[in-house]
Amino acid sequence: MANTYTQIYLQLVFAVHSREALIKPEFKDEVYKYMTGIVRNNGSKLLAINGMPDHVHLLVGWKPSVDLPSLVKDVKAGSSRFINEKRFLRGRFNWQEGYGAFSYGHSQLTSVIKYIENQEQKHARRSFRTEYMSLLRKFDIAFEEKYAFKELW
Repeated sequence: MANTYTQIYLQLVFAVHSREALIKPEFKDEVYKYMTGIVRNNGSKLLAINGMPDHVHLLVGWKPSVDLPSLVKDVKAGSSRFINEKRFLRGRFNWQEGYGAFSYGHSQLTSVIKYIENQEQKHARRSFRTEYMSLLRKFDIAFEEKYAFKELW
């Protein structure tokens, strides 16, 4: 729509199916570049991406011309297909169902980018489960812990 201006920043977080540590260092950069292309092709801008072998964080400058569930679906499905076609793993790769989306203001971007870039240091001290539950609580998102990543816990 003409004369529509937005500035929406979202941190997207999602895990590998069953939280398996499958995103290996030897191909993670290639997967992240592919995910960046998917975000860009959906009209948004990737500001930061990083994660651990069992999950990923993306900071996106989101353009609402594409609805958020479709954007996340495209990123997850496209990157799963990419990993499987490249045969980075012996078995089949899938992301876990669902995701977290957390919004930030422009003034918070530097700290969120640092947070995403420093995932290795963060997870030396706390688990992904602790991190994810902390984000849900910080953003006052109603949830039942038994259903968050339910197939694992």
